[in-house]
Amino acid sequence: MTFNLQVGISTQAFYQYLTHSWQHLLPNAKRNRRLTLIAELLKGYDIIGLQEVDGGSFRSGNVNQIDYLADKANIPYSFQQLNRDLGRFAQHSNGLLSRFPATEVVNHKLPGPPGRGAMHARFGNGEDALHIFVAHLALGTKTQHKQLDYLSKLIAPLNNVVFMGDLNATSSQLGAHPRFFDAVDLTPIEALDSYPAWQPKRALDHILISKSLQVQEYHVLDQLFSDHLPVAARIRLPLECIKNIEQTESGKRPQKKVLI
Repeated sequence: MTFNLQVGISTQAFYQYLTHSWQHLLPNAKRNRRLTLIAELLKGYDIIGLQEVDGGSFRSGNVNQIDYLADKANIPYSFQQLNRDLGRFAQHSNGLLSRFPATEVVNHKLPGPPGRGAMHARFGNGEDALHIFVAHLALGTKTQHKQLDYLSKLIAPLNNVVFMGDLNATSSQLGAHPRFFDAVDLTPIEALDSYPAWQPKRALDHILISKSLQVQEYHVLDQLFSDHLPVAARIRLPLECIKNIEQTESGKRPQKKVLI
């Protein structure tokens, strides 16, 4: 699943971007109750990519929302990428929750103005490993192209890739970028409208896969917990990839974190 959480702010109309804007700066007593409901939703999934989550600051009541969701959803592994550090006022982050131990997690700062990043989690080793990317791309087209160029270089050499996140671009816009289109096969998954959550008209949230994987189910969840709807997929992995992950898990390898 991929889900832009909007730091736990529920938005059901465009005017609420103004009336609810104070929640980006100040704590809200309803926020954790909303997060608890979101955690119930997450219990049905194995790997979740999160965007616009707070890593623990004044506005979130000093709650690391990634760890909070992992705890409430009984998900044993959680990872945070801090993209914009505003000290005690805000900790803008991406997050990754997983029921499987990752062999390595690398946090990449994306080209362009500070504040955008991508996480790369590797499950297993060698050519049969599974690679999960979680990204939140910029709004501007020129900056997006630079970011897609950067990500394409990371993805192209890999097998068994799942690339997901709020990409702030439709499938046609992504497909117009030749290098990225070659790196990730966009064709197996139909784009689904996920924004705005109260009346979805644009497909901005995506789960993209490499040709070695097979999508069995793909859908948008009808949950008004944010200004984006969550997007989820059931994906069949190659047998060798599954064996690789199981061997790594049974070996209890330490998880390595790297920041770039």
